[in-house]
Amino acid sequence: MNARKKIALFLSATALTAGLTTAGLPSAVAAPAKPAGPAAECGVRSDGRLYCGNAVGAKGYADRSYRSATRGTLTTGFNWFVCWGHGDPHQGGNDIWYWTQLDNGAWGNVPAVSVKTGQDPAPGLRQC
Repeated sequence: MNARKKIALFLSATALTAGLTTAGLPSAVAAPAKPAGPAAECGVRSDGRLYCGNAVGAKGYADRSYRSATRGTLTTGFNWFVCWGHGDPHQGGNDIWYWTQLDNGAWGNVPAVSVKTGQDPAPGLRQC
């Protein structure tokens, strides 16, 4: 095989590998897929708290209403919630809000639309 064919073959293989990586298909250069972490969990543990994934940046409010003061946010995608209660309706199609300690240390109500539960209120979590 002459040098021109070797270069063409090398460039074709490089382009193909780059194309597969960009398309999200497996290749030797692609990063390994991340295993499912704790954010996939959503349930009440033996301590009575709901541990569940949530929207990063979800706001916690003083009352169960968007009109109340914002007390802080949830900056990670997985948190615990102590209890639930009825409040103002939200985009989740219900009026359920979850009570938790926010990432700044303050306590607040988070609308259920921001918590990745299978149903609201979360089964097994006490009402407050």
